[in-house]
Amino acid sequence: MKMERNTVKISPTEMVERQLEKAAKLMKLDPNLLEILKHPKRVVEVSIPVKMDDGSIKVFTGYRCQYNDFRGPFKGGIRFHPDVTKEEVIALAAWMTWKCAVIDIPFGGGKGGVKCDPTKLSIRELERLTRRFTYALMPLLGPSIDIPAPDVFTGEKTMAWIMDTFSVFQGQTEPGVVTGKSRTIGGSAGRREATGRGVAICTREMLKLYGDDIEGKTVAVQGFGNVGSYASKYLTEMGAKIIAVTDITGGVFDENGLDIDGLMEYVKEKKGVKGFTKKSITNEELFKLDVDIIVPAALECVITEENMKDIKAKYISEGANGPTTPEADEYLYNNGKIVIPDILANSGGVLVSYFEWVQDRMSYYWTEEEVFTKMEEKLKKAVKEVYETAKKYNTDLRTGAYILAIKRVADAYYERGLFP
Repeated sequence: MKMERNTVKISPTEMVERQLEKAAKLMKLDPNLLEILKHPKRVVEVSIPVKMDDGSIKVFTGYRCQYNDFRGPFKGGIRFHPDVTKEEVIALAAWMTWKCAVIDIPFGGGKGGVKCDPTKLSIRELERLTRRFTYALMPLLGPSIDIPAPDVFTGEKTMAWIMDTFSVFQGQTEPGVVTGKSRTIGGSAGRREATGRGVAICTREMLKLYGDDIEGKTVAVQGFGNVGSYASKYLTEMGAKIIAVTDITGGVFDENGLDIDGLMEYVKEKKGVKGFTKKSITNEELFKLDVDIIVPAALECVITEENMKDIKAKYISEGANGPTTPEADEYLYNNGKIVIPDILANSGGVLVSYFEWVQDRMSYYWTEEEVFTKMEEKLKKAVKEVYETAKKYNTDLRTGAYILAIKRVADAYYERGLFP
């Protein structure tokens, strides 16, 4: 089963712009500042020639968008995927800008990607591709300039290659140039599970504010990569019951609750969830399930006009970036559904990336307990602020999150002024 976006007539950049404009109108944002916020500061497209294992040269296309740095260095992941486009990277960088502002960390937004199919590349080809991409972006990277992180089909090893390539050219080890590294070379305790753990924390805390309890809630999760798997694990530990999971290989279902630890081990071996249970389920069926919570943790634009009326779940907690289109967003809100927006729900990853960057800068590392304590404190505060902002403006949680984020970015802009 291929995990893909629904066929919708909206681009990621149009999506993020409409979300921005909706919040700006409600908060009566200065039109001049809105005009600035609609545009990325810089978008770079690079050609990446790579020597393949068979001796041939293949040229890949890579992008890095540095969207906004009013509040600090650009921050955002790098993805390797066949569907990467410049437009998608710009939208993701914009979302990163608002995400960092929502949880109040001193970063701006960035994002990068290489158009490739990493499943068809050898480990040696992936290393050469990563190092060559890093070399092409060298003038734009740095611990105080732009700090990449893992994303779709990239991970600790990818970050190690980027860090090493950058460090070689600097003549000194620079662990703070990327986050999401292994702990051996300056990574943070708790980083691997941070995004999924953050989804679980934000879901639990938001339910509390609505007078609800995570205990006993039934959950369906789309996507069982790093985010979906750890979100499932921690939601289970909080007392929820994961009854359905889908990924690129297929879907599994158990009305009595899936054994998430067992499923995680199974996926390590089989590279997918397919076959873990006798009962299977499709992506389409997952969104129709009569569950309390849906966690879309795959790609963007999966909840659309095509399936929004099928959703029975009261809560949608966005583990992925941009999984819900504006039309679906409005429909769900008007029909009593509560969407915990991506820029809040999946912000745990960039939050612990920030902790990693801080630790790298001071060469002093915290225990996992310290990281998780700081993480929980920050996310609880952000959830409450988003909820209260939405309530104040009588709007949905996404618009509340945008208003909160835009205000913080605007405050930084007005303090700094416009050069020259």
